[in-house]
Amino acid sequence: MSDFFDPYNADRPLMMKCSCGRDHTLADHHAEANADEAAATLRARSETADFEAYSNEFIEATLVKALFPQDAVRRRFLRAVGKGTAMAAIASVLPVTSLQAMAQDKNALEKTNLKIGFIPITCATPLIMAHPLGFYSKQGLNVEVTKTAGWALVRDKMINKEYDASHFLSPMPLAISLGLGSNATPMNVATIQNINGQAITLSLKHKDNRDPKNWKGFKFGIPFEFSMHNFLLRYYLAEHGINPDTDVQLRVIPPAEMVANLRAGNIDGFLGPDPFNQRAVFDEVGFIHVLTKDLWNGHPCCAFGTSTEFIQKNPNTFAALYRAVLTAAAMARKPENRELIAKVISPAQYLNQPEAVLTQVLTGKFADGLGKIQNVPDRADFDPMPWQSMAVWMLTQMKRWGHIKGDVNYQQIAEKVFLITDARKHMKDLGMPFTAGPGYTKHKIMGKEFDPAKAAAYADSFAIKKA
Repeated sequence: MSDFFDPYNADRPLMMKCSCGRDHTLADHHAEANADEAAATLRARSETADFEAYSNEFIEATLVKALFPQDAVRRRFLRAVGKGTAMAAIASVLPVTSLQAMAQDKNALEKTNLKIGFIPITCATPLIMAHPLGFYSKQGLNVEVTKTAGWALVRDKMINKEYDASHFLSPMPLAISLGLGSNATPMNVATIQNINGQAITLSLKHKDNRDPKNWKGFKFGIPFEFSMHNFLLRYYLAEHGINPDTDVQLRVIPPAEMVANLRAGNIDGFLGPDPFNQRAVFDEVGFIHVLTKDLWNGHPCCAFGTSTEFIQKNPNTFAALYRAVLTAAAMARKPENRELIAKVISPAQYLNQPEAVLTQVLTGKFADGLGKIQNVPDRADFDPMPWQSMAVWMLTQMKRWGHIKGDVNYQQIAEKVFLITDARKHMKDLGMPFTAGPGYTKHKIMGKEFDPAKAAAYADSFAIKKA
């Protein structure tokens, strides 16, 4: 018999559904079975002593890297004070106390039943996969991960406390905290969910029009106003002499609707999240013009965050949540896990996408829509470091495009919203030099260096900006 019906089984009623009792297609049945098998394999890998050691070291290394973005400074610090003193000093300024031992006492958790929102895109991979792999439950948490239709709804549900935490576009907590587009509500970025993982995708009718200087009059989709997609697309267009406010149209379109709008001819292209760039290729309606990795290698996209109030009221719960998501990020960073992760997150309750599309995105071996197979292993990656310098860059673009008026204290805002440890006092007490300080590093965007210590001058330096 097929997987659909089982009319000769005396032990179960005959229902005009799949033989498993669910009302879904054969493809859905097989996808869920594959996902369950892949999740079981990944769970087994996560329970090995090797992965536990790797995960713990990954979490600690992530935090130490936040303290010492310049490795030479870290080495001088360790040589000056010794490992024991350094570990004690670092432990006193970690954003979450005793990360390696957190959530061992499940009774210490202030809240165990949590609701977390996500948009069905590959950026949310760590947050999503932590659910079927049991990383939340291992921390004593009963988490419901809830698919959400769009970013404005995510914002509203967080402000209204319908969600305890959420998948965010990384500029969103800055905007919400500043009251841009909503009532001001203090939010925090705990981790970056993903780096890279986006692209500019164009309609196939433009495959012979690859020069952005010729794109006047184009219509582009972006997922939200306060998004890296918007800021990177505007930056890219402006660097080619196109004013994004006057020479083209930018339309806010939910990610899941971008391919349909491209197919219908409503837009000429989009800068959007995966898997929809690859889905446009899969559906033969678009091609990948450029990966955002090629504009800014290592740029942040989405983040995992919550309200400042939630962290203050539930510090132990937040610590457990933080560890679960970081553990998932540690697993997602390993290339050998990517194909299995694609199987885990492809079913309808998560991304609802063909496994082949997700595999291309996560492994970086993909068809570009122009007849070539590309091999870019870090097309998408999962470095959780929420550099405050990234937040400063986002704020300079909010200033550039008129979202923020007047003088801006860039570092003060970044440090309130992006949670990175602050070791400057300890470094000063020990006579250790530092430059821009913990949480800050320089970034290179389209070949130009961004120095967060000179943010105001940077924001004013652009020839094309909001008048």
